[in-house]
Amino acid sequence: MRESAAERHDRLLGLVRERGSARVSDLASQLGVSPVTARRDVEELAGRGLLDRVHGSVSWPRDAEPASAASGPGGAGGGGPVIGMLAPSSTYYFAEVIRGAHEAAARAGARLVLRISDYRPQEDHARTEGLLSAGAEGLLVAPGWQHPGDPAAFGDWIASLPVPTVLLERRPAPGSPLDGLDRVCSDHAHGVLLAVRHLVGLGHGAPLLMARADSPTAVAVRSGYEEALAVLGLRAPQDVIDSVPAELAPEAFEEAVRALREAVRSGVATAALIHNDVDAIQVVQRLAELGVRVPEDLALIAYDDEVAALADTPLTAVAPPKREVGRHATELLVERLGQGSGAPRRHLTLLPQLRVRDSCGAPR
Repeated sequence: MRESAAERHDRLLGLVRERGSARVSDLASQLGVSPVTARRDVEELAGRGLLDRVHGSVSWPRDAEPASAASGPGGAGGGGPVIGMLAPSSTYYFAEVIRGAHEAAARAGARLVLRISDYRPQEDHARTEGLLSAGAEGLLVAPGWQHPGDPAAFGDWIASLPVPTVLLERRPAPGSPLDGLDRVCSDHAHGVLLAVRHLVGLGHGAPLLMARADSPTAVAVRSGYEEALAVLGLRAPQDVIDSVPAELAPEAFEEAVRALREAVRSGVATAALIHNDVDAIQVVQRLAELGVRVPEDLALIAYDDEVAALADTPLTAVAPPKREVGRHATELLVERLGQGSGAPRRHLTLLPQLRVRDSCGAPR
């Protein structure tokens, strides 16, 4: 199998970390790549602050000495700890999680090193090894899982990591090895309950759910919907409408929107919860073209609250505490780095908020 750029970057970092410094030409030979490829890799890694580059050579960053020079939990040269963070994306939802982690790391005097998996869970292990090669003494890990089978297929290695590890926004199966790790998560079931209760309180029956199924958040929203209906003694007006990104599957997106329009026109539902924000905005736009108005004909709540406030009709939205997840996870990890291995593990769950705007309208 051809080596990915991420795996090659991790090998390059490992070589520099072992030596302290190296010539780019020597790295090209060691990696088995052309000098042009090695220079391009070095430029990218230096631009991300993972290497220092001077006159054809590279060296380990001054604030992160090689492992052989490190002493004690402070890492290199008596400075703060190096914290590695693996995230599936640096945009949308996880941008705020990363921001919260970075702010907490800065307050603790720690250095945060980031790797992105682009929701390719098969690359998570290699990217995490790269973080360890970069000197990470503790890890914040949000695996790039998308499907229910991904934790079993791509997650067992996380429980064997040699440094303290905190899971972010991931809930492993109860009793699994990963369930014994520290973790910080949003309670998406609570967020869905807030949305359903709000719509019912405005006089609507059980709302429809239109949701994706391509991320742990999407799966949690779907299961939370079933729990919310059970808690409130309601029945779903019809099956969940499967949502897909309009730009990736325009025909399937159009089919989903038309299914929602039919539910409104037939009186099956007068309210809906849509995951996620981007889908919700595009759905509202297309419904208007099809003659369905929000909130006059359909009360609507979006899930994630990334861009919901920017819609033509600002959307009421469930807002998971994304920045706080990053902050609390980092604070927990820094605390772990100063403790012995026998300290009890923690599962910290943070509650989303409902931000009411214009898309639900007045009480019926």
